[in-house]
Amino acid sequence: MSDRLEAVLADAVPRVCAAAVALIAADGSVVASAATGELVRYADAAGSLAQERPPAGPGSIFDLASVSKLFTTVVLLSLAEEGRLGLDEPVTGLIPGADPRITPRRLLTHTAGLPPTRRIDRELPGADAAARMDAMVRTPVTHPAGGPYLYSDVGMVMAGRLAELAGGAPLDALVRARVTDVLGLADTRYRPARADRIAATEFKAERPGPGCVRGEVHDETAYALGGVAGHAGLFATAGDLLAFGEMLRRGGGPVLRPGSVAEMTRDQGVTGAPFRQGLGVRIGDPGTAGPLGGAYGHSGFTGTSLVIDPARRLTVVLLTNAVHPVRGREGIRELRQAVASEALRLVDLTR
Repeated sequence: MSDRLEAVLADAVPRVCAAAVALIAADGSVVASAATGELVRYADAAGSLAQERPPAGPGSIFDLASVSKLFTTVVLLSLAEEGRLGLDEPVTGLIPGADPRITPRRLLTHTAGLPPTRRIDRELPGADAAARMDAMVRTPVTHPAGGPYLYSDVGMVMAGRLAELAGGAPLDALVRARVTDVLGLADTRYRPARADRIAATEFKAERPGPGCVRGEVHDETAYALGGVAGHAGLFATAGDLLAFGEMLRRGGGPVLRPGSVAEMTRDQGVTGAPFRQGLGVRIGDPGTAGPLGGAYGHSGFTGTSLVIDPARRLTVVLLTNAVHPVRGREGIRELRQAVASEALRLVDLTR
């Protein structure tokens, strides 16, 4: 427990989010941890308080949203290590009919020219997940291939499907076999079986059993694809996400080779982004890393983030449900920056 980190979270709960859990590790050891708030605070979009409001704790599980992209990236890189795909080879070798300008590297750097989003649930309301996925990976290139940067969930959905075709298994099975089982991440998974430890997200009247989503992926496209997709869908605890981040900080073992992590975290020279772009990771993103300028990682729409600072030997996890009960609440950027600032303060104290 850290009194100062606890105060940072307490200042944001429930103003920014109903629940928050944070972990800061230096040199592989947790130097600060805090958890506060309620996993379910609201019953509806109007903000009516729920009858049962279970407290958040260190073992609470959150919808990672786009932090899931890091797991997809790691799976693709592990497949590249085995020669099952080439980062600069056209994806047409595995996805016939795709635009030949699309490569795994361009998907992971958001330079494939694919649109940011595609609401396949609205386009194909009666279709099953397989038909929707087939349509997603055939989304035409609508912007310049090769750059500039254009953040694309569609591209990461294609990256996840590419991993399935190269790996010969569904994405959730690949993540389990290549990442979570290897690292012992027992609480990291798609489509969790139980909801009792999970933080609620947004009120969605259009889903069966209208209410605030809990235990189902928040992202509409991932939900339409059956809950498993390359851009979103994973749930995890802060401890599990910290272990994943520490794997990357330490050079990838036993999941990836050091060379793969070095390539993943190298500035890929992408133009047009407010940060430097690696493979699947953002480097020096001010909105997530705050004062940790050389750090890399990713944020998630639900209010999550993972930040890894190799130079300072820091790994910082923040899990919140800032979309509960509605999206558009202010303050998550400032909360991420405040947690990163506390991490910097703590590491400076040890020097």
